[in-house]
Amino acid sequence: MKFQKFGKKIMAAAVGGAMLLTMAPMAFAAGDVDYKINNPYDGVNFETYNVYKGDLHSHTTFSDGHDSLPAMTERHYELGFDIYARTDHSTVSYGYMKHDYVPAMKVLGLIKNGVVGGEVLSENGTAGNGKAYKVEVSSAGDEYYSQDGGHKMISVPWGNEQNGTSFNNAHVNTWFVDYGNGRLGGTSDYEGIIKAIDERGGLSVINHPGEYTNARDEVYTEDAYNKDNVSYNYKINKFENILLNYDSCIGIDINSKGDGRTRHDRKLWDILLTDLVPYGRNVYAIATTDAHNLGIVYSGYTMHYMAENTSANLKANMANGEFFAASKYIGNFNELVTLRDELVASNNSAASAMVEKLNAIIEQSKLEMANGEDGQKYEAPEDKASPLFTNVVVDEDEDTIALTAENALIVHWIANGKVIHVGNTIDLDNYSDKIGSYVRAEAYGEGGVMYTQAFTLEYDGAPVAAEREFFVDLGGIATAICDIPVKFLLSILPLNFIATIFG
Repeated sequence: MKFQKFGKKIMAAAVGGAMLLTMAPMAFAAGDVDYKINNPYDGVNFETYNVYKGDLHSHTTFSDGHDSLPAMTERHYELGFDIYARTDHSTVSYGYMKHDYVPAMKVLGLIKNGVVGGEVLSENGTAGNGKAYKVEVSSAGDEYYSQDGGHKMISVPWGNEQNGTSFNNAHVNTWFVDYGNGRLGGTSDYEGIIKAIDERGGLSVINHPGEYTNARDEVYTEDAYNKDNVSYNYKINKFENILLNYDSCIGIDINSKGDGRTRHDRKLWDILLTDLVPYGRNVYAIATTDAHNLGIVYSGYTMHYMAENTSANLKANMANGEFFAASKYIGNFNELVTLRDELVASNNSAASAMVEKLNAIIEQSKLEMANGEDGQKYEAPEDKASPLFTNVVVDEDEDTIALTAENALIVHWIANGKVIHVGNTIDLDNYSDKIGSYVRAEAYGEGGVMYTQAFTLEYDGAPVAAEREFFVDLGGIATAICDIPVKFLLSILPLNFIATIFG
C-alpha cells in the first residue's frame, strides 16, 4: 500500500479514536477501503482531445420522420452537432448522398404521418439557410457535411433502428455494419438483432426501454421496474442476459426526445449496473434526440472526447464508454424534487432562477400526478449553455474521483440508485457504507443535465455476482405470432408501386 493511502488510514483511525473518547458509543459503518476504481475515461486525454457533439438516433422521411434528410442534416449542423447518425426504421443509412430506400418503411411513413420522401444531398449545394454546403468523403470512406467551410459533421456509417414493424417497440439501434436494410418484423426480438450485429463486428444499444417495458406508463418512479412485478422482473432479466452475452451491445438509452417515455429508465440503468457490474459488465448509457421532426433535434445528445472525428475513433469511443450522455429535458418528478432541494441547500444565488422554475414544475406536477398524469418536465431553454464535463481525475491513493464541469450548478453522485454525495469531488471512503459496485455522476444546470458513465469498483467485501436464475426468453413466441402475418401481408402488397407513386 502506498504511503499516501497509509497516512490517510492513520489519520482516519486517529480521528475515529478521538471521537470514541468524547462521544457515546456508536457504530461506524463508513471507513477507509482500498478501492480499485475502473475509470471509463482512462483512455481520454482531456487536454489534447477535441469534444464532439453527437446524435446517435434520428429519423427522416425514409421511414416515419416528418422531415427530409437534407432538412434534418441542416438542423443538426445548425445546432452544432459534429456526429449525425440517421437511424430510420429497418433502413440502413448509406450516408448523405446515397440511399437504398425500403418501400415498406416509406409506405409506413405515408400512413403514419402523411409524408413520404427520399431526398438526399449532393456533393455541393445550397442549404435551406442560403449557405453553400459540401459533402466530402475521406480516404477511409467517412462522409462529412459542412457549410461555408465550417466544422465538419460526420455521418455515422450504417445506422439503423432495427425491428421497424415491432408491435411492442422492441427497438435496437445499430451502427458500423451494413445489416437489416428491409428486415421487417422484430416484435419482442432483441437478441436476434444484437447477436447478428455482434457476429458482424458492429455496435448496438437497447433503445428507450421504457416503451417496451411499459415503464413509461408509470406515474411514480417507485412503481417502475419493481422486481416484485412479474412483467418487470422478466424484462429486466431479459436485458441482463443479453448484456452479459454480447459486449457489443453497449447498454441502454436513458434519456431521449423529451424524456417522457424514458423518465424512469435511469432507475433501470442503476438496476442493471447493480446486478451486472459484479460480473465485470459495465453498462453504458446514451441519450439521443430520436428526432422525428426538426423541433426536437436540440433535446438529447452525447459528447465524445476524441483525437479526431472519424468513424473508427467513434466506434472505439462508444465501445469503451468514453463519452457522456446529456439532455435538455428532465422528466422524472423525483429527480426534479431532489435537484430543487440540492440547489436550495447550496445557497447559490446563481441557482435562484432554476429553483423558481423547478418549484413551479413540481407544484403543477403534484396536481397532475394526483390525477394519474405524468407531470411536468424541465425543459432547458435552447440558448442556455448545457453542462459539460471537461476533465476526470481518479486518485486511487486517496480513493477520490474529481470532475471538472462547466455550466453546472450542481454535481451529485449516485450509488445503488441513490444520491450519496453532492459536489464535484467524491471521496469514496466517506461512503463505504453506501457504495456497492459503482458510482456515477450527474451535472445539472439551467441548460440541462449531463451523465457520466459508471465508475466500477473492486475492493474486499464488494458485492459478488449472484447466481443467475434460469431464464427462458419467451419473445420468440410473440415474434412468431406477430411477425409472420406482418411479413406475409407486406409480401403481397404492391409496396414498390405505392412508394414510387408517392415519392
